[in-house]
Amino acid sequence: MKKRSIQILVIATVLCIIGLVWLFLKKAWGQNPNELTLYGNIEIRQVDLGFRVGGRVKKMYFEEGDEVHKGDLLAELDAAPYKAARDKSIGQAAADKATFLEAQSRLDRNLPLCKDETVSRQECTTLTNTRNETKSKFEASIAALEESEVDLRDTRIYSPSRGIITTRIQEPGAIVTGSQGVYTLSKNKPVWVRAFVPEPDLANIKYGMKAHVYTDTINPKTKEKRGYTGWIGYISPVAEFTPKTVQTTELRTDLVYRIRVYIYEVDAFLRQGMPVTIKIDLGETEVREKVTDEDDSGK
Repeated sequence: MKKRSIQILVIATVLCIIGLVWLFLKKAWGQNPNELTLYGNIEIRQVDLGFRVGGRVKKMYFEEGDEVHKGDLLAELDAAPYKAARDKSIGQAAADKATFLEAQSRLDRNLPLCKDETVSRQECTTLTNTRNETKSKFEASIAALEESEVDLRDTRIYSPSRGIITTRIQEPGAIVTGSQGVYTLSKNKPVWVRAFVPEPDLANIKYGMKAHVYTDTINPKTKEKRGYTGWIGYISPVAEFTPKTVQTTELRTDLVYRIRVYIYEVDAFLRQGMPVTIKIDLGETEVREKVTDEDDSGK
């Protein structure tokens, strides 16, 4: 009985060893020897939006989590003070224009008399100086009018691109100063992955090289990890020590180079800071010709 138990134990041990070897070989055979695996995090560009001028917030049109498109009106100030300033500038410009035209007319009427010295040189000089002075005041009032119109337009905030409102900082009735934050907008594009390449692999990658990005999330439809296609759009020219948050198979004291992998076919499942796995086929010949940093087409 004891001998039989030993035989069963030996057989079980052998089977376990065979299973482990088979799993190891299966994993090794399934790997691409030219494939570089990196780990990184999703980064999405964010914009802090505010009014260029100060005043009382009149309306806030969007809540946190709302999707906005380029050109959407996000918020506006009480524009009454700026409309009054604009109207005052219009009146001042009209008055200065009338004064300038009157001075110009007087100079034109007396110019022939100045030439034949019927009018004294001193009076002619006075007429010319008056025309020049009134002209300068008129030009200054036109500039002030244009500035007041710009201030009036800047009582409204429009979305600079398509994205998601991540933070609603102010509420109607609040008094804000110029450049004070009102919304934080998370742009839909560009979306990139920040990762680090160990120094020994640096010479195997280049700009525009295709990369496959996988999240840890399993797609319930395909039962596989969600995958995206991207391109290497930035390679840092400066080496640095591996940050503590980076996971690599190399020692943490090894030098690495920061890269960005841009993803353009994005969807609603990519989140700021999400950890991802990057796989780059070093034997891949396809290279993206031009990797742009912006895409505000809204598509």
